Amino acid sequence: MSSKRKSSQATAATPRKAGSAGRPGTTGRGPAGSASTRRWALLGSGLVVALIAVIAGWALLSGHPDTGRSTASGGSTASGGSGGTVVQANGGHWTNITPDSLAAMLEKKDFTLLNVKTPYIGEIAGTDLYIPYTDLTARAAQLPADKGAKIVVYCRSGNESAIAAQTMIDLGYTNIDNLDGGMTAWTASGRQLVQLNRT
Repeated sequence: MSSKRKSSQATAATPRKAGSAGRPGTTGRGPAGSASTRRWALLGSGLVVALIAVIAGWALLSGHPDTGRSTASGGSTASGGSGGTVVQANGGHWTNITPDSLAAMLEKKDFTLLNVKTPYIGEIAGTDLYIPYTDLTARAAQLPADKGAKIVVYCRSGNESAIAAQTMIDLGYTNIDNLDGGMTAWTASGRQLVQLNRT
């Protein structure tokens, strides 16, 4: 009999431990199985955390209304306590407010109301300054000296005032509200414009 055959016979006669990996009696639930389960659980947890981080990052970068200056309840508020939607901009942000918000703010006015529509087509009563959005940089001396002063800007539809808001951020202003929808939204809400001799 060859030595190989003797060796395999000896091996066959050797008792085997139940539950050993790769041997008869293995159930797959020993230490190797539980380690694999732990690895999958960790991988799944890591993927969930990564997904949450991606969604949160997307919300911040897209200027989602629930981001920005948040209250304790998680909602967004405009500076100075006016409600609105925070819009992220280059170097800062402004807040879009509704005609109802502006009307309430005008009752206890503590801000500069700025009309930037060009050409002049009228204005909201209580407007402090008329500076076309294209002239803001050149006429910056007419704006409040305090860069933290509250300024509410508007135009006819909200487009030129959004450009003006970015210009004011570039000039260093940090507390800017923009009338969302402009004078069109203001009149659609049942309110009137006034006509002054502005140039």
